[in-house]
Amino acid sequence: MLSASSVSAASSGTTGARHGRPVRRPAAALLLSGLVAAAALTGAGPAVADDPGRHHGGAAAVLDGLKTFDSAVLRVPGENGAPGRGQELPAGLFEMTVDGGGRIKTYGVDLHNATQNQATYLETPWAETSLGANRNAGKIRWILQHSYPQVDDLAALAEAAGTGPLTERTAAAGTQVAIWRYSDGADVTAADKQAEKLADWLHRSARTTKEPRASLTLEPAAVSGSGAERLGPVTVRTDAEQVSVSPPVDAAASGIRVTDAKGAPVTSAGDGDQLFFDLPEGTADGSAALTVQAATSVPVGRAFTGIGRTQTQILAGSSESTVSARATAAWAAAGPAPALTARENCARGGVDITAANRGDAPFTFEAAGAGHSVPAGETRTVTLPVAEDQAYDVPVTGSGGLRKSFTGVLDCATAGSVLPGGESGTDGGEGGGLGVHSAQRPVPAADGSGARGPAGDLAATGGSDVTPMIAAVATGLLVVGGAVVFLLRRRKPGAEGG
Repeated sequence: MLSASSVSAASSGTTGARHGRPVRRPAAALLLSGLVAAAALTGAGPAVADDPGRHHGGAAAVLDGLKTFDSAVLRVPGENGAPGRGQELPAGLFEMTVDGGGRIKTYGVDLHNATQNQATYLETPWAETSLGANRNAGKIRWILQHSYPQVDDLAALAEAAGTGPLTERTAAAGTQVAIWRYSDGADVTAADKQAEKLADWLHRSARTTKEPRASLTLEPAAVSGSGAERLGPVTVRTDAEQVSVSPPVDAAASGIRVTDAKGAPVTSAGDGDQLFFDLPEGTADGSAALTVQAATSVPVGRAFTGIGRTQTQILAGSSESTVSARATAAWAAAGPAPALTARENCARGGVDITAANRGDAPFTFEAAGAGHSVPAGETRTVTLPVAEDQAYDVPVTGSGGLRKSFTGVLDCATAGSVLPGGESGTDGGEGGGLGVHSAQRPVPAADGSGARGPAGDLAATGGSDVTPMIAAVATGLLVVGGAVVFLLRRRKPGAEGG
């Protein structure tokens, strides 16, 4: 495996992490982009298995806003050690509409990061979020399993927690407050007395539990080979009883089938089943994709991250929802046959690009200005450093005519956990207070109606009055950047000054 040091020459001064959290890193090695999307193919040779994009499997959903909530009070530190002040904000359950059918409920796990209503969210492993570096992430899942809405008998919940009567609003607020104490290390209390008692009980009682596995994924997400054999295996991982298997879109014309290891056609599969791409003899070099889909409840505790800059969520409840996953295959009769995938790696603070070469010749590629070679039959992973909270656009070019770009936003730490200059402001501990950088105004989503929260504060959303200012600044930066490029191109060789 190639380590991050193999590309360190293309970046400057990668720094360490404190309290187990990633810190800001320079991104000189990467072409940063103001546009955020899933992994995009910009042109590739015939023998490249295309990465299926950022969504490697599970549910995709659209945020409908904060729906069941009450008030909470966040205490933020004052300047120069002065006593902090209380900031009132809404706390409770968000709802999302799942692509293909179904609804899910979530709580936020990044208090100071704004949510954008109607943002698209993708089911994501903890390792690709701030939860991956948070030693208390398992306690958050325990809270979800033992509170509202998983426990919808509010009288029983109140009895267990030793509170007075609870409503859906106060139960949701108390649960969110307890989660924030672990996800953000926040000094936060529920405004309602009974909700605060619930938050204290949940916070005190929480025990570490394991991360739930994905609702549906395919491993690996890309395979390759010579085409003389079945390509695979691709293993189904799911909690669903059964998934439907869809062959490549042009299967009828190409003759490509999805089969089991013995060559029998497969149209449905279960957890642990292996799928193969079966190619007719003499098939020309090329690539194909298969899709699996199921209807199931997404496991409580699965993380959801947005496409773009929006608050990370953690799943609290799910109806039967549509989940899907995609795997690709590529083949070449001779020469390299690489399968490329990319994942965000929060532990290393960057993006892992993995190349598996199942051809009969070395595969060479260049990523962010550094060259790499993968011998035939081997796999290499390169970690490219990316700055926290920064949009990235990683161009990859390689033998066989490969041209590919992986894009996204690295969001590995809560907004309150990273200080200017790269220092951690909180470790997410049980009694942790907020760091200096956390003194910014909290910005959870509004209730989707545009109305003020229960205490009269307008919660910030993607449609807030800050949005036009951000757009104006972004436009200005693009104009300035264009002007700089224009001037540089007009400079004559050897000219001095600007």
